[in-house]
Amino acid sequence: MRGRTGAVIGTAGLLCALVACSPGSAPAPETPGTTAGAPSSSAPIEAGTVAEGLQAPWSIAFHGETPLVSERDTARILELDADGEARTVGAIAGVAPRGEGGLLGIAVHRDFLYAYSTAGGENRIERYPLTGEAGELALGPAEPILAGIPAARIHNGGRIAFGPDGMLYATTGDAGEGANAQDLGSLAGKILRMTPDGGVPDDNPFDGSRVYSYGHRNPQGLAWDDGGALYASEFGQNTWDELNVIEPGGNYGWPEAEGIADRAGFVDPVQVWEPAEASPSGIAIADGSLFIANLRGERLREVPLDGLESSREHFAGQYGRLRDAVAAPDGSLWLITNNTDGRGAPTAGDDRIIAVDPGHP
Repeated sequence: MRGRTGAVIGTAGLLCALVACSPGSAPAPETPGTTAGAPSSSAPIEAGTVAEGLQAPWSIAFHGETPLVSERDTARILELDADGEARTVGAIAGVAPRGEGGLLGIAVHRDFLYAYSTAGGENRIERYPLTGEAGELALGPAEPILAGIPAARIHNGGRIAFGPDGMLYATTGDAGEGANAQDLGSLAGKILRMTPDGGVPDDNPFDGSRVYSYGHRNPQGLAWDDGGALYASEFGQNTWDELNVIEPGGNYGWPEAEGIADRAGFVDPVQVWEPAEASPSGIAIADGSLFIANLRGERLREVPLDGLESSREHFAGQYGRLRDAVAAPDGSLWLITNNTDGRGAPTAGDDRIIAVDPGHP
C-alpha cells in the first residue's frame, strides 16, 4: 500500500502529475420539468496518487492531519503516513460484509472514531476512542450509538458526517424495501440526525425521532456549504440519480417518485443524471463547487454552488469507479477508487487514493 507522491500528508503539496481531464460525455436528455445536469467540458485539474493497494476502501476521515480509511470487506481502519504507507489502526468487530454491506462510512469527532457498519441483520453506528499519536493510533472499546438500522445485500446507505451544528448525520438506504422510505417509524431510507452520543436533538423535525428527512432510496453523500445548507447525493433506480438540497422534515419522494416529480408534498432534486453516467456516492465541497464521486459513471462530477443546474466532468473513465470525495485539511480534494469491490475492473495499484487540486486556472 505505497503512496507515490512522497510527503503528501498535512499541509505540504499533495500533487505530483498534471493531467488533462477527459472531455465530458454527451449530456443526458432532458425531459419537461427535469434538470438533467448537462456537463460542460472540463478544465485541467492536477492529480497525484496518495496511496494504493487498498482493498475495497469506502470512506476517508481526518484525525487532525492524519487520514483514516475504512475498508468495506476487511473491516479494517487504516492510517496513512507521509509516504502513503498504510498501517492498521484496528478492525471493527462483528462486521458481516455481504453485497454492498460491510464497514462503510467513518467520521472523526474530537478524539472518537465513528463507524457505520453492517452486522448480522442490521446496520449500526458505533464510536471508538482514538488513542495514541499519528503512526501508533489505536481504537479503544466500542460504544454503541445507534443500532437496528435495516440492512440487506443492497441499499445500506452508510455515509456519516458531523454537520456545522455539531450533530451526527447518517444516510440510510431502504434495504431493498421501498416502503421503508415513506415509513417514519423505520430508520431505513432516511437521513438521520442525532447528538454525538446517539440521542435525539430537541430541534429535530419529528418529535422524539432521529429522522431528519425521508423518502430516500439509497443516499450516500453528505456535504454542507459555508451557509450551512446540506446537500445529499442519491442513487436512483432505472431513471434518475439525484443531487438534493436537504430540508428538515422534507419528503424526497421514493418510492413514489424518482427524479423531478413536480408533485405537492415532495421535494424535488436540484439536478439529476442517468444512472449509467453517474451512480453518485461520496460528495465534498471545495473551492466553491460540490464534487461528486461516481461509481458506474467512473467520473468526478463538479457542480458549482452558484449554478446548481449545471455540471462539468473530470477524469471520465480514467480511474474507474469512484466511491468517496473528501476535502483534505490543506484544501486539496481526495478521491477513493472502488475497483476491487466486486463490480469494478481492477488495474495495477487498485484501489487507490488520489489527491486533486479543486482550483482552476
